[in-house]
Amino acid sequence: MMKPGPSRENREISSIEAELYFLIARFLSSGPCSDAAQALRKELEKHKLLPKRIDWEGREHERSFENLVELYRHVTSNHLLHICQRLGPLLDKDIKPSVCGVQSLLGSGSNSLLRTKDAILNPRWPPVTHVVMHHQRPLLPPNNLVIPNVGHVLKGREMSGHSRLDHTFSNHIYAKVALHARKLGHLAAVYCVAFDRTGKYIFTGADDALIKIWYAENSRLLATLRGHNSEITDIAVNYENTLLASGSCDKIIRVWCLRTKTPLAVLSAHTGMITSLQFCPQSHGENRILMSTGGDGCVCFWFWNVTTNKFESKPGKFIEKSRAGAQMLCSSFSPGGVFLATGSSDHVVRVYFVHGKTPEKICELEAHTERVDSICYSNTEERFVSGSCDGTARIWRYDRQEWKSIILHMATKFEPTSEDDKTKYGVTMVAWNADDRYVLTAVTDCGIGTAFPDDKLVMKITLLWEADHLETTITETLPLQGQGAPNKC
Repeated sequence: MMKPGPSRENREISSIEAELYFLIARFLSSGPCSDAAQALRKELEKHKLLPKRIDWEGREHERSFENLVELYRHVTSNHLLHICQRLGPLLDKDIKPSVCGVQSLLGSGSNSLLRTKDAILNPRWPPVTHVVMHHQRPLLPPNNLVIPNVGHVLKGREMSGHSRLDHTFSNHIYAKVALHARKLGHLAAVYCVAFDRTGKYIFTGADDALIKIWYAENSRLLATLRGHNSEITDIAVNYENTLLASGSCDKIIRVWCLRTKTPLAVLSAHTGMITSLQFCPQSHGENRILMSTGGDGCVCFWFWNVTTNKFESKPGKFIEKSRAGAQMLCSSFSPGGVFLATGSSDHVVRVYFVHGKTPEKICELEAHTERVDSICYSNTEERFVSGSCDGTARIWRYDRQEWKSIILHMATKFEPTSEDDKTKYGVTMVAWNADDRYVLTAVTDCGIGTAFPDDKLVMKITLLWEADHLETTITETLPLQGQGAPNKC
C-alpha cells in the first residue's frame, strides 16, 4: 500500500510562506480584526511558522513576532497591501488584460494575476470544463482555444449528455487529408458524385451513361445502374435515403430504389437535357416533390408518394423561355423547402414558392449581365447566393417587401497593381460553409475566393487559393465543420 504523504501541518514550509504568514499577521494587527491578529500570532508561534534565524553554522533558531517587528522596522502594517497594489500594474505592462484599469486579486482568465502569455495566446480547457453546462448547453469557448483532447470531450458528453460539435469533430481531424482509394470504375469522365444520407455509400455518374454505387469505407463497388442512353448530368438522393434520381442528356429522369437497386420510375417531360435535380426538403403527409430543370428552359415539379413510391405521370411545369435558346442551368431549395431559386442562361434568377401541389413563381431577378450557372441557398437562413459568368456573385435576401442583393466582385485584388487588369473573370460555382459565415466562389482564374458580410453588409474577399492553374468547377463544405476556413475540391 502507498504511504500517505506528509500533512499540511507537519510539512516544512518555505521562507516565502513564513514571510507571508508574518505579513498577514502584521496587516491584521492595524485593522479592525485585532482579535483575529492575536489568535493568528498564537497559532504561528505554536506551529513555528514564523521566519527563522540561521546562524553561521546553518542552524535555525525560532523568533517571536515582536522580535520580527523590531528587526524589520521598514515593514509597515500596510506592506502586504502595497505589494498587492503593485502586482497588477507590473503584470499589465507585460501581459495586457481583457479589461484595462480594473484591479482585482480575484480575477480569472485574462484578468487573473496568475495569467501567463501562453495561457492567453493558447488557452486550454481542463477536462472538467467539458462537463460544465450553461442554460443546458456547453460553454462557449474562446476563439483561440487549443484543440481539446477528444477523450476529454467524449467523457464530458458521457457525463453531461451534451458536447460541442466542433470539439467532437474539430477541424484538425481534416488537416492531414490523404488519398483513401483510387478506383478505375468508369470508361468516361465522371462529373456527378454524391453521398447517401448516412455517408456510407457513394454514387457516381459518368459520361459512359452508367451510375455506380460504392461502399465508402473500403471503396468496393456494390452495384451498377444501367438504363440511360447518354451522359449523366446530375444525381440526387431523397431525404428518406430510399431513392436515387438521375438525369441525363437523353432528356430522361430515372428513379432507382436504393434497397433493391431496381428502377421505380422513368420520367419524361423535358425536351432538352436534364441540367439539375433536387429533392424538396418539404413534406406534406405522404406527399413529396422531386424538382428538375432542363436545357429546354423548363422547371418541372414531380409529385410522388413516400409510402408507395409512385410518381405522377405529369409534373407541374413552368416554361421559362424569355428568349430563344434559353436554358435553365441550376437550382437550389431553401432549408425548409418552401422556396426554390433557379438560374438560367438568360441572366435571370427566378424564385418559386412551393406550397402543396400548386407551386408558383413569385419573382424574376434581373441583375446579372450574363448567364447564371450556379446558385445555392444558405443552410439555415432565407438567403441565397448566385454566381454568374459576368464575374460577380450576389447574395440575395428579401427585406422590406423587396429583394436586395450584395455584390461580390471577382476582380477584387488584395494588392494594388500598377497595370490595369482587364481579365474577365467568371464564377463557376458557389457554396456556403456549414454555419453560413462564409461564401465560397470558384472563379475562372484558377482560384477560390472566400467572402463574408461585415457589419455594413458589404462583401469583402478574405481568402484566395490557387488551384494549381486548373479551373475549379466544384466547391463543397464538410457538413460537420463549423469553424475555420471552408474546404475546396
